[in-house]
Amino acid sequence: MEDLFTTFPVLIIAIFLLLWFLRASLRIVKEYERGVIFRLGRISGAKGPGLFWIIPVVDEMQLVDLRVVTLDVPSQEAITKDNVTVKVNAVCYFRVFNPIDAVVNISNYLIATQQIAQTTLRSVLGQSELDELLSERDQINLQLQQIIDEQTEPWGIKVSVVEIKDVELPQTMQRAMARQAEAEREKRAKIIHAEGELQASQQLAAAAKMMSTEQGALQLRYLQTLTEISAEHNSTIIFPLPIEMLSAFMGNQTNGRPPTAGSTLRE
Repeated sequence: MEDLFTTFPVLIIAIFLLLWFLRASLRIVKEYERGVIFRLGRISGAKGPGLFWIIPVVDEMQLVDLRVVTLDVPSQEAITKDNVTVKVNAVCYFRVFNPIDAVVNISNYLIATQQIAQTTLRSVLGQSELDELLSERDQINLQLQQIIDEQTEPWGIKVSVVEIKDVELPQTMQRAMARQAEAEREKRAKIIHAEGELQASQQLAAAAKMMSTEQGALQLRYLQTLTEISAEHNSTIIFPLPIEMLSAFMGNQTNGRPPTAGSTLRE
């Protein structure tokens, strides 16, 4: 009976230690995570995903997320190459492709990547003109992505996309650009009007040339004009005709008087 009272606490302690060992040594890592193992302070490797064991007290594990991280780059004020002050913010997409380097080579890769993105954004804006920033944004985004990716590669970080979101211009520059756009639209309108006048004059010249060479073309034009005028319900229509055409019909009625240069028809 005394042996039972002696062995029972020992058994309870053994079960408790076994449960603690199981809880301390058993690790479950998700599909999008990796567990970086340090054994007595030395890097042992990265494990996961799934279920695995570590040695309590001896091993230490640090989880690293491998999913794509959306990093918002705060608004940065910079001076462009043509001396225009702008405020630009951006967004950066990156992920960890080497969890060991992300843990060993940098203390906090999130903050470090954000700082690199801010400084690179100001540097690239200082090398670009305002027109390039507004019209060639794709090239600037590609340049930002290449520079940031090259600087973060030793940390096990892969930068996939960098996009400029908003470009804030001074009020004076906005008004100047509005006046420039208005002047450009007026310029295009005047050019189009001048081209229309040129084409119309060319067509009129061609029509005049045809009428001068083709017999009866001018008379047909007179008749067409007469038809158009009569459609307006006028009571009196006056149209010119060559004197030669009227002399044959009016020779007997003029009684020696010279023929007139026009005729008047009344309803």
